[in-house]
Amino acid sequence: MSPARTESRRGCVRPPHFDILWLPKAALRSVENDPSDCILVVGVSRPKMALTIMTVILVSLFLTFHMIYDSALNSLQTKTVEHPRPPILLLSRRLYPAASRRLPQAIIMGVRKCGTRALLEMLYLHPMVQKAAGEVHFFDRDDNYNKGLEWYRMQMPHSYPGQITIEKSPSYFVTSEVSSSRTYSCHECQRETPVNSAGARYKSDIRLHPVEGQRSHCLPALPTPPPKSFEQLALFPNGSINEAYRPLAISVYHNYLHRWLEVFPREQMLIVNGDLLIEDPVSQLQKIERFLGLEARIGTHNFYFNETKGFYCLRNETSDRCLRETKGRRHPRVDPEVVSKLRRYFGEHNQKFYELVGEDLGWPEE
Repeated sequence: MSPARTESRRGCVRPPHFDILWLPKAALRSVENDPSDCILVVGVSRPKMALTIMTVILVSLFLTFHMIYDSALNSLQTKTVEHPRPPILLLSRRLYPAASRRLPQAIIMGVRKCGTRALLEMLYLHPMVQKAAGEVHFFDRDDNYNKGLEWYRMQMPHSYPGQITIEKSPSYFVTSEVSSSRTYSCHECQRETPVNSAGARYKSDIRLHPVEGQRSHCLPALPTPPPKSFEQLALFPNGSINEAYRPLAISVYHNYLHRWLEVFPREQMLIVNGDLLIEDPVSQLQKIERFLGLEARIGTHNFYFNETKGFYCLRNETSDRCLRETKGRRHPRVDPEVVSKLRRYFGEHNQKFYELVGEDLGWPEE
């Protein structure tokens, strides 16, 4: 080998700032006819850095497999509700907490037909809120209550630590009434509409149908009586208020709030004005965020006014949507004289309710 060739091989330069070693081939007694001048020797010159890199790689692989495990475990728990599997990787759950079903930390307990579904959907815009899919009816139905708290917990959605789970069952507010009327048909339950709140929620399209029995072959079938209007159901023929009419009875809110205040302190309950929720949802939701201890995240960017429907619809980062057609609907016209009479009737009851909640909601009495 010529001296110049040898000098060229010995002059191989190691790139700066790299932990790899470049050597002249002559140092390894390379064959003469190999055209390459230098070879790369695989090795590490900084053991601590190598250890750090290996640690990062192993932790990344560990977390990846853990995420796959969590997904499979949650899917399995959903299918085996009665016998959920306990976690296997206890250490990993400390490093990477998994979602689980938790008992609700807040409950929307009433009242019917006053915007409970709308309120729940609005709160669900908050990233730290999870909601039950439907009305659970745990506390007001013996058949559900007897299944125990574990059954109740399994009706809740998966949530992460720090998130708040909320369920809503409006009939909780009138629990004793609901427990004595479970034989009502679904149609009968649908017409239990509170008529308070400034007389804005009256219905006059109620239909009553007799229970069908076995028809006699000897007697002709009796004709179905014409449906009664709201006015006929709310008032007696002499014009006095039918206080036993259920939609009126469950609208005397102070009768039911008394029972709740015997169990829960006032500061654990938040009264939301349904009328303001319709007119200015953001202000009411900010009030609820503070009550629940949540960071303020819901704002005007989450709503837009639908001119066709006449109320606010919801908006998030990915889509816009309104509640289904049965929500936010305009209520039928009621005889103004009946409305005035009912407002006077509820005036005294509303004042008692204001005293209990410590707030005048401003429902008109005339």
